[in-house]
Amino acid sequence: MVVLSLLIVTLEAILLVCALSLDAFVASFAFGTQNIKIPFSSVTLINVICSCILAISLFLGAVVKPYLPGRTASFISFAILMFLGVSKLFDSFIKKKIKGRKAKGNRETPNGSNLDFILRVYADSTEADSDNSRTISAGEAVSLAIALSIDGLAAGFGTGITNVSYIQVLFFSLISDMVAVMSGCAIGRKVASKVNLDLSWLGGTMLIVLAFTKLF
Repeated sequence: MVVLSLLIVTLEAILLVCALSLDAFVASFAFGTQNIKIPFSSVTLINVICSCILAISLFLGAVVKPYLPGRTASFISFAILMFLGVSKLFDSFIKKKIKGRKAKGNRETPNGSNLDFILRVYADSTEADSDNSRTISAGEAVSLAIALSIDGLAAGFGTGITNVSYIQVLFFSLISDMVAVMSGCAIGRKVASKVNLDLSWLGGTMLIVLAFTKLF
């Protein structure tokens, strides 16, 4: 039983980080198709920021957990992960709405509204290359990482209030984000044309599956 419990916790950690890293893969794929380079320093920065935000959300969940009676934590975790999973299924629609809002206005840079810029990067990762240099600088990598961490902030909290191996989650996160960004760019460059890759449904499905595991 102990071995089975450890295996389930490990699988949940892998499922969580894989679901969250899909956004990084798709974003990097888009950069690759447009020959926008992400230097290793920027890849590392994205990886560290995404993992740190996930760690903070896990910590906040752990802080709240002792104050939740009985199975309340499991039900809250289920609700958060289920909501995120379902919203990911409609991710393309949400991003189209944000892009439509952007099209009605003028293109802003990070010097304008930071929140607006992050939302535009969330909707279209290539917006992160705000100076059109075809290279993601350290500053642009920070905005991209924050945009990619929006889902991780809520998912990490929802997972943190239940039984989870924080070390495993962070360890797998550091690996998966790095692999997702580098492989996404590499595959995108080989495609060498703009392809609308949408894997949000897969990430949503993973989060929904993870939500149901919290009820057992």
